[in-house]
Amino acid sequence: MTKTEVTLQHIRVARERIAGKVEWTPTVLSQSLSDRVGHPVHLKLEHHQTTGAFKLRGASNAIAALSPEERSRGVVAASTGNHGRALAHAAKLEGMRAVICMSRLVPENKLDAIRRLGADIRIVGNSQDDAQQEVDRLVAEERLVMLPPFDHPDIVAGQGTLGLEILEQVPEAASVLVPLSGGGLAAGVAAAVKGVSPATKVVGVSMARGAAMKASLDAGRPVQIEELPTLADSLGGGIGLDNRLTFAMCRELLDDVILLSEDEIAAGIRHAYEQEREIVEGAGAVGIGALLAGKVTAKGPVVAILSGRNIDMSLHRRIVCGNAALTERPT
Repeated sequence: MTKTEVTLQHIRVARERIAGKVEWTPTVLSQSLSDRVGHPVHLKLEHHQTTGAFKLRGASNAIAALSPEERSRGVVAASTGNHGRALAHAAKLEGMRAVICMSRLVPENKLDAIRRLGADIRIVGNSQDDAQQEVDRLVAEERLVMLPPFDHPDIVAGQGTLGLEILEQVPEAASVLVPLSGGGLAAGVAAAVKGVSPATKVVGVSMARGAAMKASLDAGRPVQIEELPTLADSLGGGIGLDNRLTFAMCRELLDDVILLSEDEIAAGIRHAYEQEREIVEGAGAVGIGALLAGKVTAKGPVVAILSGRNIDMSLHRRIVCGNAALTERPT
């Protein structure tokens, strides 16, 4: 299939590991988007996942793969919110310690959700890179096991289980739209989809403000860019200059990458609420936003992944009412 480290077989093993620990989320037809695009558009409702985002798949698989000695030490990760919440949830189920390091840009609603799960939160600096420095310190000094948000084979394989579900639910899918940040979801879904249906296109969708994977793909190597406020806050952060896995997989497996303006992301959030009766965060709305903006050329059935719902509800109300400052994030 590919020369990547995470294969279809790894993803199938992950699926067995996490059975009963995550929800198998539904895929539904959007009549409004189908009429607009001229082909069936299906929405993968992954924001209905237990912790409100797809990240629980990767976190559950990575924790399940740990040895008893590693479990006894506890886990640590940097996160923009959703991975931290997923890791805290999965660790709590196993009675393990979890430390989540985040920057000051992470919205307060996501911090509160992680605190409620009993994780130890460290707020460090103004970027994912700053938070990662604290992770590295904890690994060195307290011997915690690092489970990063994307660049880890067990994380990628866990996220890939979502791709298997998509093709079981919509086997005729011609293209799949995947929110793209560090590449854990995109790499895993692409590996699963291409492994089962090589002709199906997999397209990464991100924000124009600080899309690190897109900048890295354009440069031909991982690069560091400024992390900026965006409605798609879960897509923020770098991919790591020493990226071992997801950069190569995204370069090899993604058919295209689309970037959206803040207005286009807001339009996706509004459409999800007004037409689909779904509440999604900015990162979860980028597939819808790309379709509304006419940035996707559909040649058959399309599946858009609604990856998360963990949005501050006061911000959501302002977006729906058209009153939000589009780069504003709650503090």
